[in-house]
Amino acid sequence: MKVATWNLERPKSNSFRNLKIIEILEELDADILIITENNDAINLGGKYFHFHTDELPKPYYSSGERRSSIYSKYQFIRSYQTYRSDTSLCLEFESEIGNLLVYATVVGIHGNRRPEYLTELELQMNDLERLSNLNKAIFYAGDLNMSFSDNYYYTKLGRQTFLNAFRDFDLLNTTADIPQNIDHIVLSKSILKSKKVIETTWNLDKKLSDHIGVCIELVDLPSPAYSETDF
Repeated sequence: MKVATWNLERPKSNSFRNLKIIEILEELDADILIITENNDAINLGGKYFHFHTDELPKPYYSSGERRSSIYSKYQFIRSYQTYRSDTSLCLEFESEIGNLLVYATVVGIHGNRRPEYLTELELQMNDLERLSNLNKAIFYAGDLNMSFSDNYYYTKLGRQTFLNAFRDFDLLNTTADIPQNIDHIVLSKSILKSKKVIETTWNLDKKLSDHIGVCIELVDLPSPAYSETDF
């Protein structure tokens, strides 16, 4: 299973970037894509089921702009309410490893040092707490506006709030060690019991967006090898 997230920095419907963005996403061939600061113009055809947060208020945002989107190869089951329908989207899908809750989001609008950032963060963590009580595997991903391995972009209180919630809800940030990165894929530890994680990054020069893209592939661990002396 491959899961990826990328903030596209609000492409316009006629942006020259769109074709290259689509080419990269198609070549990536992820099973689940969480795209933030998106536009309906990023059309990946019939390969994916696609879902978006509500349209954003005008005139600051243009028609078709979406804060969060989910593109999935997996069959949709149901949606779950989030604290803010134009920012966060939570959907349940069938998959080969069981039913998954995928929560796509952007935390904050103007960065992690604004007072409203912590307010939005707390509301999202309330969503995660409610969802964790459903005893389903969770993918929480998108633009968290927070780095975890360096001082690139963070506040101590914001980072600690995330870390406390991930601990309490038994989640692991699989992309925490990627330097100068604020877009993350966080998942239930239960998913990783028999899997290892392989990371992929792109757009490191930030020419197509001011964010790098990150992808994780969950690969089955080999079964233990037994010899006759083990029995």
